[in-house]
Amino acid sequence: MSDPEVRARAGRQKPVNRREPLSGEQARRPQHEVKPAASTDEQSGSRAAHFTAKATSASGAPKLVADLGGVWGAACVQGEVRNTGDPSWSPSSWQGGSYKPKAKSSAAKRESEGIVIPESEARAARTNAVQNNAAGGKGPCGGQAVGAGKREGMAGKTGPNDPGGRRPREKVQQLQRQLCAAAKRARGRRFHALYDHIGRSDVLAEAWRRVRRNRGAAGVDGQSLRDVEQYGVERFLQELGAVLRAGEYRPSVVRRRYIPKADGKKRPLGIPTVRDRVVQMAAKLVLEPIFEADFLPCSYGFRPKRSATMALETLRKLGSKGANHVLDADIRDYFGSIDHDKLMKLVARRISDRRVLKLLRQWLEAGVMEDGVVAATVAGTPQGGVISPLLSNIYLHVLDVLWTRHSAPLGTLVRYADDFVVMCRTKKDCEQAEARIRGILGRLGLELHPEKTRKVVLAWGQEGFDFLGCQLRKRLSGLLWETKRKRFYFLQRCPSQRSMQRIRQRVKELTPRSRCHADLRDVISDLNPVLRGWSQYFRTGNAARCFNQIDSYVWRRLHALRLKRKGRNLRPGEATKWTSESFWTLGLHRLRGEVRYPEQAFWQQKEAA
Repeated sequence: MSDPEVRARAGRQKPVNRREPLSGEQARRPQHEVKPAASTDEQSGSRAAHFTAKATSASGAPKLVADLGGVWGAACVQGEVRNTGDPSWSPSSWQGGSYKPKAKSSAAKRESEGIVIPESEARAARTNAVQNNAAGGKGPCGGQAVGAGKREGMAGKTGPNDPGGRRPREKVQQLQRQLCAAAKRARGRRFHALYDHIGRSDVLAEAWRRVRRNRGAAGVDGQSLRDVEQYGVERFLQELGAVLRAGEYRPSVVRRRYIPKADGKKRPLGIPTVRDRVVQMAAKLVLEPIFEADFLPCSYGFRPKRSATMALETLRKLGSKGANHVLDADIRDYFGSIDHDKLMKLVARRISDRRVLKLLRQWLEAGVMEDGVVAATVAGTPQGGVISPLLSNIYLHVLDVLWTRHSAPLGTLVRYADDFVVMCRTKKDCEQAEARIRGILGRLGLELHPEKTRKVVLAWGQEGFDFLGCQLRKRLSGLLWETKRKRFYFLQRCPSQRSMQRIRQRVKELTPRSRCHADLRDVISDLNPVLRGWSQYFRTGNAARCFNQIDSYVWRRLHALRLKRKGRNLRPGEATKWTSESFWTLGLHRLRGEVRYPEQAFWQQKEAA
């Protein structure tokens, strides 16, 4: 028979689905059978015997059948190179490599055996130290390998392999996302296994990082943050985690200190020890995502991704849309009046872990040391503790819920910790709002401060009020009056008088006459953090005029230092060289030009649309 007839006959034949095993090849068994090379009954228990069995199985691999042509030859070749299911079978590349897919495997590799790498990406992978699956390659099912190279592990990462990098923080964030998602899915769910998360090494490491960033003074034991660093942070956290897991942790008493208030009074602060602050921060990292799922948008204080600027911006929008009556309220001695039993009942609505509830109760009843005398705390949370802001938000969450459910038509509530504002449209709504607020706070054992709580009329710029360090007052829009002859009053905000006095006092403290002989660059380096932080907070309002005033005040203080240093040696015309620009060239932070409005006015947005 001639060669053309052989090829024609081979082309007419159908490929067989099953074939007889060749010499040296294992016969295929059904999928439910266990092969001798992988069986625990027939295979030796030692690792050396396992490799011997694999080598024996691989040695019997047949040679490729490439003599026949047509469909029969193609079927034979494809059948010979397929994966027989044996874990020790050599890969389709026949290069003696592992059966696992590699980035350097051939581009003709079967899709069912791993990731197919494009040729261009394969060439690039040879030059890279980290060999991940190339983006754009095909997956096992023929789809694009979008998530290739992103498996968890040292070999699947493209970032640094340093275990001391961002790894613990990412794990803590993942834990928080899982807790928050679980709390949102089931609003009435009570979490019962949380104490073990508080003692985790990664949670404690993240808690220490945040406590270190917040700085703070030492507690009653006199141990400061620097002392912990000298002792060894890892050793400190390991010992603290062991104490927590053993259930032997007991909080220390809180050190009492006082700071001056704007009205001349003193505000009491409770300073826990560094050890207690780390544990409180760890508890906050675990508990905060659960309660964040319940907190309402009207609360802005001490919450992640929410700030005082957001609360002020909400008030500005409400004032520009017809809210002319304001209830400016403040709770009397809020942090010292919180009822412990009511607070623990509110916490128990979400937390059923008895060890966590016991831990919170111990912090509330730890006691306060003042002048060497320890006094028991019957009510309140220490203002200055790490866990206190979260507990205060949990307690006032009752006010947010009851107002939103029953009193929302009267006005909009904007709360920042114990300071809150209700924006109403009419005077009657404002009066009813005050009555309902007093009733809700009475159920919580709280009361409004009689001196700091007042009703304000914003219409036509009659009155203004201070909130979160800013003065809010309605003013006529000059641009609308000049361009369209319309009288429209916008609620503007700028630094309050108290805020202006504080920044001036702080600048005065940093530029005393006694520093006239110091290097001016050192004085400016001390001023810049204060000026930069103050401008970052107030720059989102109508603070251009106030910023210019502070710039002038800083220039006068530095100019006075130069004059004091020269004294009698001052030459004529020399003082005129010490301008604001000369100090700016030395690195002085300038407030002028720092104003950045977060959003356009609503009438400008309509015109742009």
